[in-house]
Amino acid sequence: MERKLPLWKRLAWMAAIWSASVIALGGVAGLIRLCLKD
Repeated sequence: MERKLPLWKRLAWMAAIWSASVIALGGVAGLIRLCLKD
């Protein structure tokens, strides 16, 4: 089941996963900051 994806598609997937993880980390950090602000 090994399909060779084009390079741009692999890069797009990597960018999407990276940005999703950055957004998730930013959201968690923002929540922690809000909780600690009290």
